Amino acid sequence: MTGNTPAPALAAALAAGTVVLDGGLSNQLESAGHDLGDELWSARLLAERPEAITEAHLAYYLAGASVAITASYQATFEGFARRGVDRPAAGRLLALSVRLAREAARRARDAGVERPLWVAASAGPYGAMLADGSEYRGRYGLGVAELERFHRPRLEALAAAAPDVLALETVPDTDEATALLRAVRGLGVPAWLSYTIDGPRTRAGQSLERAFALAADADEIIAVGVNCCAPGDAGPAVGLAAHVTGKPVVVYPNSGESWQPAARSWTGPATFTPAQVTSWRDGGARLIGGCCRVGPRSIASIARTLRTEPV
Repeated sequence: MTGNTPAPALAAALAAGTVVLDGGLSNQLESAGHDLGDELWSARLLAERPEAITEAHLAYYLAGASVAITASYQATFEGFARRGVDRPAAGRLLALSVRLAREAARRARDAGVERPLWVAASAGPYGAMLADGSEYRGRYGLGVAELERFHRPRLEALAAAAPDVLALETVPDTDEATALLRAVRGLGVPAWLSYTIDGPRTRAGQSLERAFALAADADEIIAVGVNCCAPGDAGPAVGLAAHVTGKPVVVYPNSGESWQPAARSWTGPATFTPAQVTSWRDGGARLIGGCCRVGPRSIASIARTLRTEPV
């Protein structure tokens, strides 16, 4: 696919085969020398170094990814307000996150990439805005209606920027999933729903079967799965998500290293292997990539392993 020919709808691509996601945006930015030790994480660079975000997306497209996930995971009206960014300016930064990924796709095509390229607008959980690790625990003390009111405005802002899909990602519990499923209704943009898990349960301890079932009848959801989890936990979750929902499965775990909050560092070996990727595909995964500590080299390996072809 060349020139300005639009990519087919992502849902159609998933029906036809497997699509490669990108890896961790934060580690690509950090490897380029950017300090993300901040409550806004990579979202801070939307205002300060937008070109760095475009370059990070481009690195993944050139490595073999067909979907770039935007730098809006931790971008919220509330989080920006704490930095003195007013609501109109925050809305513009949310929209900018989509435009930067589109620009990276344009540059990738100029560099000779012919396969379809898509943009997924990231919407992280409420806990990501708190920046205290609670996105890995959930149960914030808020009800579904309160969480829906939090998520809807930024989802509207992201949808207005016309991404190909909304990435409702790193969701730690079923209350937040329910809120997100309500918040995406009527936006006119498809979405995927991806939980962060610990073994066979959500981070908040709920049954994954119940968690996946919430999305089974949601027309807006084109894929269901897991991210930001141990690679070893991903395999069983892929099969369960496919069985419970009948939808394509999205999976993008961490490298397998462990995050140490006190030291703010990663420890232990990486356990993410191409053999796992093949088993995920065979189990029903149609969107496969990596999350924290998974860089362009690993994405290139995934693309080679899956032998993806242009749609």
